[in-house]
Amino acid sequence: MLPIIFVLPLLQLIILSNAATYEVQNIKFSYIDNDHSSTSRALIEKFEASAYFDVLEVFPSQKQADAAMLQGEVDVVLEIPNHFERDLQKKKAGNLSVTINAIDGAAAGVENVYINQIVQRFNKDIRTDLVQLTDKQSQLINITTIPSFWYNQTLNYKTFMVPGILVLLVTMITLFLAGMNIVREKEIGTLEQINVTPIKKHQFIIGKLFPFWVIGLSLLTIGLIIAKIIFNVPILGSLGLMYAYTSVYILVILGMGLFISNFTDTQQQAMFIAWFFVVIFILMSGLFTPIESMPQWAQIVTEFNPIKYFVEVMRMVMLKGSTFTDMLPQFSKTLLYAFIMNVLAVWSYKKTNG
Repeated sequence: MLPIIFVLPLLQLIILSNAATYEVQNIKFSYIDNDHSSTSRALIEKFEASAYFDVLEVFPSQKQADAAMLQGEVDVVLEIPNHFERDLQKKKAGNLSVTINAIDGAAAGVENVYINQIVQRFNKDIRTDLVQLTDKQSQLINITTIPSFWYNQTLNYKTFMVPGILVLLVTMITLFLAGMNIVREKEIGTLEQINVTPIKKHQFIIGKLFPFWVIGLSLLTIGLIIAKIIFNVPILGSLGLMYAYTSVYILVILGMGLFISNFTDTQQQAMFIAWFFVVIFILMSGLFTPIESMPQWAQIVTEFNPIKYFVEVMRMVMLKGSTFTDMLPQFSKTLLYAFIMNVLAVWSYKKTNG
């Protein structure tokens, strides 16, 4: 139990926060240059200068490029047509063909954004050059946008992911420990001895679950320290507010773990059932994929997902500095969830005496 409680959360928070990223890097890039002009070479140099693309080779034909993509040797193939430079100079327009390996649809979408950004910058540069060559008297009017990034000015994905992964660790550890605890009493035969003692049902349950409630808050403390020291994640909101919400949320998870343990006979069964539910909750919590992108029926289902509210509150308080009024809807639903789950857990626990 000790490695699970203390060592595992530290390793998972450090490793997952560095590994879980929405960025796509080291994209294997190749191209077909049918124009062989200074303009086409300038475009390729834009990709070579990018930190996201690894320009591997040039293919003489589309057939060879398709074969390389089929073998997984390249992710993106850019084809520059004949007379590309001439069309830009005369027609003021040009076409480019881009083939992207879209087995991973999310990565393909990100790659497409990167490519469009590079092409747009190249297009802006080439338009400026063409205007200067054709009409030195005219002035090119450029419209520049100046973005303002709120809550994550550096666009660091760790700032977004660390609060969510911290939620994941607190949830998993407390759920598994609570689920296995009473089942272990069944396995070693001490639960029958406890059942015939004068101890009340609620006293037994509080005595079994209170240590895990303290452990959950301790995990939150350790995670916040790591988030601040190692990942430099801002904590703009109130720590007291964060701990108050977490205290209620852990009651939800402990009630769920006790409820599971009441219907299982071995720790292995409890682990499997707990893992079944926690995977669904995590995948539908908005931790890795936006809830707004889910189908309508899935968005309705997430309203019954307690992890969703914890993820929202952690990001609101840590990154936005939200107050209690801002998180009141999440707090109210979590409090109701905690009441229902613990009533069900206590009701389902069978005690023969007392």
